[in-house]
Amino acid sequence: MEKLIEKYTYRIEWSEEDNVHIARCLEFHSLQAHGQTAEKALHEIEEVVRQTVEWMREENEPLPEPIGMKKFKGNLTLRIPPELHKQLAIKSAEEGISINKFILSRL
Repeated sequence: MEKLIEKYTYRIEWSEEDNVHIARCLEFHSLQAHGQTAEKALHEIEEVVRQTVEWMREENEPLPEPIGMKKFKGNLTLRIPPELHKQLAIKSAEEGISINKFILSRL
């Protein structure tokens, strides 16, 4: 289990309002922990995730796959309003490139 906990994606940010570092695990978006240092906040969120994983296993709940272990195809389906689609088609035609390349260049 320890190896799985280490593979999840963690983010730490400073909260001026709370005067602490806030740590989150992206695979468990509802979980967070805090600490006076970034290291302490990371330690705390890892412990919260560890306990959550233990509970989920006891309940036979499926665990989220770590983002770093997922395979991405590079395809993205995006629904947009028809008028925006038209505007993108015009802009990409003006630049002489596909809509796909135009959107990618803006990202």
